[in-house]
Amino acid sequence: MGIYSLADYDADARSQINNSSHQSKRERAPMSFSLPTVQFDPTLLRKYDQPVPRYTSYPPATELKTEFDQVDFRAGIAVGNYKKTPLSLYCHIPFCETPCYFCGCNTVITQRKEFAIPYLDYTVRHIRQMAELIDNQRPVDQMHWGGGTPNYLSLDQVERLWMTINEHFRFAPDAEVSIEVNPRYLDRNYVLFLKDLGFNRISFGIQDFNPQVQEAVNRIQPEALLFNVMEWIREAGFESVNVDLIYGLPFQTLSTYRETINKTIQLDPDRIAVFNFAYVPWLKPVQRLIPQEALPKPSEKLDILQMAIEQLGQNGYQFIGMDHFAKPNDELAIAQRQGQLHRNFQGYTTKPESDLIGFGMTSISMLHDVYVQNHKRLKDFYQALDRGILPIERGVRLNQDDVIRRTAIMELMCQYQLSKDDFEEKYHLSFDQDFDEYFAAERYELKQLEADGLIRLFHNCIQVTPAGRLLIRNIAAVFDTYLRQKIMSNFSKAI
Repeated sequence: MGIYSLADYDADARSQINNSSHQSKRERAPMSFSLPTVQFDPTLLRKYDQPVPRYTSYPPATELKTEFDQVDFRAGIAVGNYKKTPLSLYCHIPFCETPCYFCGCNTVITQRKEFAIPYLDYTVRHIRQMAELIDNQRPVDQMHWGGGTPNYLSLDQVERLWMTINEHFRFAPDAEVSIEVNPRYLDRNYVLFLKDLGFNRISFGIQDFNPQVQEAVNRIQPEALLFNVMEWIREAGFESVNVDLIYGLPFQTLSTYRETINKTIQLDPDRIAVFNFAYVPWLKPVQRLIPQEALPKPSEKLDILQMAIEQLGQNGYQFIGMDHFAKPNDELAIAQRQGQLHRNFQGYTTKPESDLIGFGMTSISMLHDVYVQNHKRLKDFYQALDRGILPIERGVRLNQDDVIRRTAIMELMCQYQLSKDDFEEKYHLSFDQDFDEYFAAERYELKQLEADGLIRLFHNCIQVTPAGRLLIRNIAAVFDTYLRQKIMSNFSKAI
């Protein structure tokens, strides 16, 4: 067992953790609790290596049903208009020239760039369709373009899509405007154009620097290319740069992945995501092209994860949550220290609760009490717009219990603690029952987590321990009533 300092914490917090076994469970925990370090415990990681949702939402996206009344979605938008709820926009560009075997996204693989022409036309129509429903005075705090490969589009196409969105929506002065790019199809001019257009954040995938690993997953991108891309990004003046890594890919070893981590640190991105590869060929048939015998053994995966956490921590990156790291001066790290971190379908964010509106096929919209997903097939997406209806394939309307449990899950996922007092006040639980009474069915599982050292239960709050931070999905899952009814194989494992 080792402890790696990914965030500083004071002596009082350290003492609270070390002396937890001597404290009464009726004691009130100090709510000025500082974020602790991450504790890597292989025994606990193996014990809790179970399939659980990532909780970018609650209920998870798996709960969206085709039996959904679109009237509920329109009503949810109307409520947001009345409350002037800020907006977060997502635009999905599904096209990729070649498949990456590790990818779990909904993509369209084609080198025929003409396929993007009708898609852009229909997406523009979709943006206009949604704009008719949404009050244009609601500020946009966040926008993200993902895929697929957003830079599959030509510069003219990017500008057309950008201008359409800006024509119908009003961006806040400090809005986060980000885009994912594939470095293999990028040049200096394209990067500078994106920044001049108005994007201020950018993300690209590395996955692994090792050529053998790259070849095995059909994602060959030379080291020199990746460093050139970062140089262009820095020259353009983007406010924040994120890179994605994946551990658990074929031919990865502790030694080779250490080189990947070290080279990533040399790139000096503001944020780093280290994702666990989920080998699910029964869900993603393209993964059958991966040599299964070359996948690292579970024990080596744990060694790789431990090394990555240690190396990133020693080089100044703060552990944000799950698989995300950021420099201490990054907005995510600052928000976490201030207890102002949030989470939505786009991952961790600094922006407060907003209505997420998704444009394009397969994209998800997430309102306060309604989630919907657009059609996953181009044909269905196009046909719906031709008929003049919203291109929604499935959705779910949240009940009061869903909203309450969502708050509990997101507070734990983002802040690593949950104030029972604040919770009771927000949902007026004290009139009928207190927090412990409402979640009486979860009490046994919470006690088990405490016995294993993942959380500490106080009279007034729940606090996640250093050992619990890497298993936060498992802790949050205690409050997930849908999970009890699900076949566990639907989700990727926590580690």
